[in-house]
Amino acid sequence: MRTVIQRVKHASVTIDGVVNGKIDQGFLLLVGIKDGDTEAVVEKMADKIAKMRIFDDENGKMNLALQQVGGAILSISQFTLFANCKKGNRPSFDGAGKPEHAKAMYLYFNEVLRRYGLQVEEGIFAADMKVELLNDGPITICLDSEDLK
Repeated sequence: MRTVIQRVKHASVTIDGVVNGKIDQGFLLLVGIKDGDTEAVVEKMADKIAKMRIFDDENGKMNLALQQVGGAILSISQFTLFANCKKGNRPSFDGAGKPEHAKAMYLYFNEVLRRYGLQVEEGIFAADMKVELLNDGPITICLDSEDLK
């Protein structure tokens, strides 16, 4: 599983001209799932994200978690996080999970985040989405489940 975390002032996702999800301060998550990802992997990633301290405290240090600042999450499925660009100029996406598995794990991931008491807005899996955001910092962090202990 791969996730790109962007600390944002606000973010939204529009599908077919209709806003499907919108948040103020919080995280925009781009979420990629591969076939080997399990519920345990998803839970570990959700735990790491829910507890990540990348908001400034009163001293300007990144020391506060999402809940401490009243932030929310906009979660967007993103199979292109598994792009393989080793050969040629056209990426291969063979490493991305099969749609049925990836969708189930993506929806489970969002549910696990909600169990932490977080507001989680979503895009629609496999839809053509237009995502807008105001990156705060900018702070952008890439997480790969294979790197988590």
